[in-house]
Amino acid sequence: MPSLGAPAEVIETFLASAHGIDVAAWLADLSPPDALQHLSNMELPRRVEVFGFLPLNIQVDFAAAFAPAELADIVTHMDADDRVDLFNGLSESEQQTLMRNLAQAERDDIRRLAGHAEGTAGAIMTTDYATLRAEMTAQEAIAELRRAAPEKETIYRSYVLDDERRLIGSVRLHELILAADDIPIGAIMNDLPVSVPVETDQEKVAKTIERYDLLALPVVDENDRLVGIVTHDDAADAMQEETTEDFQRLSTVLPFTQSLREAGIGVLYSKRIVWLVLLVFGNLFSGAGIAYFEDTILAYVALVFFLPLLIDSSGNAGSQSATLMVRALATGDVALKDWRDLILREMLIATALGVTMAAVVFPLGLLRGGSEIALVVGATMFLVVIVGSLVGMSLPFLLSRLRLDPATASGPLVTTISDAVGVVVYFSIATLLLTL
Repeated sequence: MPSLGAPAEVIETFLASAHGIDVAAWLADLSPPDALQHLSNMELPRRVEVFGFLPLNIQVDFAAAFAPAELADIVTHMDADDRVDLFNGLSESEQQTLMRNLAQAERDDIRRLAGHAEGTAGAIMTTDYATLRAEMTAQEAIAELRRAAPEKETIYRSYVLDDERRLIGSVRLHELILAADDIPIGAIMNDLPVSVPVETDQEKVAKTIERYDLLALPVVDENDRLVGIVTHDDAADAMQEETTEDFQRLSTVLPFTQSLREAGIGVLYSKRIVWLVLLVFGNLFSGAGIAYFEDTILAYVALVFFLPLLIDSSGNAGSQSATLMVRALATGDVALKDWRDLILREMLIATALGVTMAAVVFPLGLLRGGSEIALVVGATMFLVVIVGSLVGMSLPFLLSRLRLDPATASGPLVTTISDAVGVVVYFSIATLLLTL
């Protein structure tokens, strides 16, 4: 990419010949007036291509700066799914102005796509797909695709519809090319195409595309009529969005849609403060446990030395289990029905981990407080690692059963629960072994 101070001819060559996504990235780093000037100097097809690669927030900002007719030209030639994303990002008055300047076909398409709930197949699908009829010959189908190709997002797979637009099959482009000219489409099509209902969650859509190795997935309504397709690149974007949300929840941050660089201070504050405050109240249980065993602590001050070590080990073990389980649930590797088998296996693993960790800290107890303290520390380590692991394993399952996002069973939440349990276990064992 050229530097901001590069000669004009270098910039012109770059804008004309570089890939659209590289041009969009370069424009995004310019001041809005400069970027808009370069966009306006491009021919319409190139302008549409580059504009479609800009981040959505920049598209929205630029949309407000374009003349209504100029924006309508760009929106008309955008991919249907990108077009509706931009429309949803505009203010109500901007939406009304845009709709007044669009042709009826584009207005109807935007209304149809914008009406679907966020996070569903309908919200990420496109209506730019190729359709054929079963009675067409292969030669007629190729001629039809040649005519329709410029307006479609993909023609590598075409969808065969009946007279009521119900999806009855699909056919790949190379099958058409290899078929005899006079063979009917109905004879070579796949009559059991994979499809999903329009209200299907976008994460499930992405998993379906991955499972069946599809370039695009048909989306149907309640009557099996084809209403759109989700392409593999849009599914990948949806999966990235879901993964980002899971990571945010794993850090006890409420999900937000902006990138970290673009999110404002107020947004980041509001998304982080809620769980931080809730976890403070959760940590009060640990403090209450320490206060309850105050006499034991005063009698055996050496116990305090091992407290951070023990409760952190419990939280760490729980975080490991929770992270593994949340990811396995997200990828479909495990399901709720696997809970019993997994919890039994986790018990065995946690027991082995607890024995190992107890063996590690027992000598430290001997050095710091003698055999009695070492016994308390070793026994506590054994138990808290088991408890932490089981909490970390069980919490995602419990949240899934309650139809909540298992990613909420994050490290900080599991650690808070494990800390409180660890304090009670530690000082209960100490009271039992040292004061009797």
